[in-house]
Amino acid sequence: MISDTIAAIATGTAGTNAISIIRISGSEAIDIVNKIFKGKNLTTQKSHTIQYGRIKCPNTNVIIDEVLVMLMRSPRSFTTEDVVEINCHGGAFVTKRILELLLTHGARHAHAGEFSKRAFLNGRIGLSEAEAIMDIIEAKSNHALELAMDSLDGKVTKLIDRLRSDILDIIAHIEVNIDYPEYDEIEVITTEILLPKSIAIYEKMDHLLQTAKTGQLIKNGIKTAIIGRPNVGKSSLLNQLMREEKAIVTDIAGTTRDIIEGFVNIGGLTLNLIDTAGIRKTNDIIESIGVEKSKKVIEKAELILLVLDSSEILTAEDKELLKLTKNKNRITILNKSDLNQKLNTSDFQKYIPTSMTKESGITQLENEIKSLFEITDIQSNETFISNSRHIAKLNQSILAIKNAIDQMKNNMPIDIVEIDLRNSWILLGEINGRGTSAELIDELFTKFCLGK
Repeated sequence: MISDTIAAIATGTAGTNAISIIRISGSEAIDIVNKIFKGKNLTTQKSHTIQYGRIKCPNTNVIIDEVLVMLMRSPRSFTTEDVVEINCHGGAFVTKRILELLLTHGARHAHAGEFSKRAFLNGRIGLSEAEAIMDIIEAKSNHALELAMDSLDGKVTKLIDRLRSDILDIIAHIEVNIDYPEYDEIEVITTEILLPKSIAIYEKMDHLLQTAKTGQLIKNGIKTAIIGRPNVGKSSLLNQLMREEKAIVTDIAGTTRDIIEGFVNIGGLTLNLIDTAGIRKTNDIIESIGVEKSKKVIEKAELILLVLDSSEILTAEDKELLKLTKNKNRITILNKSDLNQKLNTSDFQKYIPTSMTKESGITQLENEIKSLFEITDIQSNETFISNSRHIAKLNQSILAIKNAIDQMKNNMPIDIVEIDLRNSWILLGEINGRGTSAELIDELFTKFCLGK
């Protein structure tokens, strides 16, 4: 039972917004706000109404701000508790002053994610819906936002619940046959009957796991490193993809001495772009640090955009980069195609010719990225799992049901098979928060924004 009342600023950094929202939730929320509100008596107002008034300091009667107050009475609120939202002007001082008054008159400052945590604990949302809230906030593309909204709408929960229901149906039949073998009218579950049902469930779960890779691409984007030796056009490529001049572009080799990051949306996927320092041997201490960072970025990158200068012959440094990235998802870009070509293009099976000065080749490059990651698959209406915790639990659940299938094939007793089936059912439930430990719940919600 949650008995205290919590309050927090629910909007972005105070001082940068036209309006700030301060959220209060708990059994005393309306009474506490009423103590500092000058207007209609909030305790007598109906739920889901907005009241105009002013916030005052009860001790001095000094007016702090002109506000709109929204009332949402239990259980018809996000947390299922009484919730009040104060809409005030967005200045840092006035917002914090109102919050201080609420804390002085009985509210406690909410922890990060505590409003969402209460919604989960009070049965308003499942764990996957709660986690989707942060995915919505962090979405960097329309597809990522749609993915998060599907989860918030309960599509992931319903999908998992259907799988659990299928497994539970098998477990129930096993239990009946174990406990009541004398009932002739009850279908006797034999391995011949149980095996195809279990395999069908396994195939559904495995398909869900395979599509999760696409889901993670949508949600997290692709870690993309732009690499090449100095002055081949890496920073110009970054600027062209981002449609802005984020990187400094000069003719001086070694201008980019550290990594520069940015985001670009291509066909619904986000590329997490990193423009690396030119990789070459150098005696410049600062530049050499950047080169070492670039090599580490290459190791972690999911896509390499290797830029070569087509107006020069292939250098030893170019060859080293080709060797360094041969086992990565790589797109080779032959830049400066508007100049006299000295690079032997027959050395490459596939490449994209570009000219940063003429702004040519960018569309072809974007299409190649779409093709490489099969972005057209994202256009379907399929429900994807993208949360790393969900995928880990799904993996464990699949392993458990696979063990059950192997035991059936080896003619193990049905009651032994049931142990793995039940374990698979439990692990799926943990995706939606059923049977999840309190420690994990606490850990998950601490990653939320304050006020959410």
